Amino acid sequence: MSAAKNAETLRAAWDALGRGDWDALAAYYSADTKFILPGQNDALEGRENFRAALESIGDALPTGFEIKSLRYFSGEDGSEIVNIVEWTSKAVSNGSQSAILWKFNEAGEITEERWYVDTEQWKAAF
Repeated sequence: MSAAKNAETLRAAWDALGRGDWDALAAYYSADTKFILPGQNDALEGRENFRAALESIGDALPTGFEIKSLRYFSGEDGSEIVNIVEWTSKAVSNGSQSAILWKFNEAGEITEERWYVDTEQWKAAF
């Protein structure tokens, strides 16, 4: 898939997240997807495990977590896109940035979501 098509998929996935439509969100992921948040001891593997984890997503985000802006950057072939996420929370009111690496297969499904955060700041946000 092209970078533009994969970016369109990401925008739709972010929209599904914002609506709390977990089934629609999970549908953008491949059956063998991986979700990785560095600093955690485990990674989620598989769409079903990812979908189940969405039920408690509120526990995984700091109180008052709000995305202020998203920027998109893609590699040459479009199979990888990086989001720069500007966010705030109750404990991080001045805001912060995180990066997310997204990988796609040829069908345009998300095969990997890997977050890069300031681990100490993220922990302090809770």
